[in-house]
Amino acid sequence: MRAPFYRFIAILLLVIPGLTATYGFLAMKDAFFAQFNLDGHFLWGKFFLGLILFLLGVAFIGGWTFFRDRKRNYLAPRFKPKRRK
Repeated sequence: MRAPFYRFIAILLLVIPGLTATYGFLAMKDAFFAQFNLDGHFLWGKFFLGLILFLLGVAFIGGWTFFRDRKRNYLAPRFKPKRRK
């Protein structure tokens, strides 16, 4: 009973940053294409908020993948921790 619940929580830990990154990308896209409207002004606040959300989501997923691969020894030698001689 516990294992499916823990797996569900683990999936949520990846889905939420993925949705955040997706929303950030869409906000940047909307801010960029808003300048082609009749008003013609660029939405800087929406663009930077989208950029921050996108970078946070991608960084979380990338960091999670990196540390998981480090734990399973899938990394290239240059990313492995240095050993003392």
